[in-house]
Amino acid sequence: MLDTLIVGSGFAGLGAAVKLDEAGRRDFLILEKGDTLGGTWRDNVYPGCACDVESHLYSFSFFPNPEWTRTFARQPEIRAYLEATADRYRLRDRIRFGVHVTGAEWDGSAWDVRTSDGETLRARYVLFGTGALHDPAIPEIEGLDRFRGTAFHSAQWDHGHDLAGKRVAVIGTGASAIQFVPAIAPEVGRLTLFQRTAPWVLPKPDRPIPERTRRAFRRFPLLQRLQRLSLYWRHEALVLGFLHPTVMKVVQRLGLAYLHTVFAGDAELRTKVTPTFTMGCKRILMSNDYYPALRRDNVAVETDRIARVTETGVVTVDVAGRETEHEVDTIIFGTGFKVADGLARMNVTGRDGVKLADAWAEGPEALLGTTVAGFPNLFTIVGPNTGLGHSSMVFMVESQLNYVLDAMRTVDRHRAVAIDTRSESQAEFNDEIQRRLGRAVWAKGGCASWYLDEHGRNRTLWPGYTFDFRRRTRKLDPGNHELVA
Repeated sequence: MLDTLIVGSGFAGLGAAVKLDEAGRRDFLILEKGDTLGGTWRDNVYPGCACDVESHLYSFSFFPNPEWTRTFARQPEIRAYLEATADRYRLRDRIRFGVHVTGAEWDGSAWDVRTSDGETLRARYVLFGTGALHDPAIPEIEGLDRFRGTAFHSAQWDHGHDLAGKRVAVIGTGASAIQFVPAIAPEVGRLTLFQRTAPWVLPKPDRPIPERTRRAFRRFPLLQRLQRLSLYWRHEALVLGFLHPTVMKVVQRLGLAYLHTVFAGDAELRTKVTPTFTMGCKRILMSNDYYPALRRDNVAVETDRIARVTETGVVTVDVAGRETEHEVDTIIFGTGFKVADGLARMNVTGRDGVKLADAWAEGPEALLGTTVAGFPNLFTIVGPNTGLGHSSMVFMVESQLNYVLDAMRTVDRHRAVAIDTRSESQAEFNDEIQRRLGRAVWAKGGCASWYLDEHGRNRTLWPGYTFDFRRRTRKLDPGNHELVA
C-alpha cells in the first residue's frame, strides 16, 4: 500500500510531490493520464498561448527561475519550467504516464483507486491535483455534428490542419480566444468571431526580460525574490476592486479609455466590443494585439445569436428573426472549460458509501477548497472556491499544501487511521464564502459567467486576499475535523 497517491502532474501534482518529499513522506506515486507531464500547460498548445500572470510570480517559491525571457511567459517556456521542476527534484521515476483514474473508494482504512486499464492501487492518502482547465466545454449547437469542415476546441488544437487561406469561425471570446485570434488572423483567408459577450480587455505590460536582468537574478537571488514580492503585493492591491464594485469602476474607466483609443474612427466596431457588464464580473483579460486584430480587413465580429450549424457554415439570427449563413471551412471553439464539477464526474465513494457526485449534487463544496466532509484523507488541490481573478494560482497551491501536510502530521501524531472534515464546519465555511461573494463584483450588475454553476452560485473563486487564504491554511484547525481511529 502506498502512503500517498497524487493524481495529475501539473503545478498542483508536482508541487505536492516536492513538498511530500521534503517532509520525508517519500512513499508516493503520481498518476498522469497524459503521455507527458505539464497539465494545463501540456494540453493548451494553441498559437499565442501564454500566461496572464507575470512569470516571476507564476512559479514555485521554492524553485525560482532567473531565466524567464518575458514578463509573461508563453506556453513552451512554462512547460519547460515544469519539466525542469521534475528533473530538479527527481520526480520522473515517481510518475506513471498514460494512467487515467476512473474512480476511488474508501474502505474504512485506505483508498482503493481504480484506473482505466483495470488496475486498483491502494493508498492511505489521495491528492487530486487535476485542476479545472482540462475538460473542454463545447456548446451544444444544433447541426454541429453535420459540419463537413474541421472543428476543434482551442485546448485540442489541430496542428495538422492548415489554416492558410481558410474561412474560419471562432466561437467564444474568452482568455484563449484573445490569444489565438491575433496569432492566426494574419494567415487565414477570413475570420469571423462569433461574440456572445464582449470581454473587458486591458493592455498587457508584456516585454522581453533583458539578459542583463537575468544575469543579475542569477548572481543575486535576493533581487528576484524582491521582484516576486513586489509583483505579489501589486496584485493583492487589485482585490479591493473585486470586493468593492464602486472601486472597480475606476479601473473600468481605464478599460473604456483603452477601447476608445484603439477603435477611434470605427464607432460601429467599438460599440460591438464594448462590454455591457461591470468589469471584474467575468475574468478581466489582457492583450495588446486582440483589439488591433479585430480591425483587420479579413476579420469580422458577429454579435447575432448562433442558431445552428450547417454542413458548410454557421447560421445566425438577428433580433428581427432574420437569418444569415456564414460559410466557413473551420470552426474553432474558444469556449473555456467545465470547471464546476470535474471531480464529481469521477466515481469517488467516501464513508458510508456516499458518492461525491451526490454530496456535490447542489454544487462542489470543501473546507478551504481542500478537504471534503465524508471523504477522509482525500485532498482537492485547486478545489472549490480557490480560484483567483487577480493573482497566481501557484501561490494558492502552495498554501493548500501547507494545510495537507499539517493534516497528515496530525494523523501521525495521534496514531489515527485518517482525518475527516466535520460537515458543520464545511457548511459554516461555505456559507461565509457565499456571503462574501454576494457582496463582491461577481454578484453585481447582472453578472453571469463561468464562475457560476447551474444554480447561480459561485463555486470557483476565493473572495478575498490570498494572504488571508495563506493564513487560514498555514495550520489545520483541529476543531474543524475528526480523527478516524
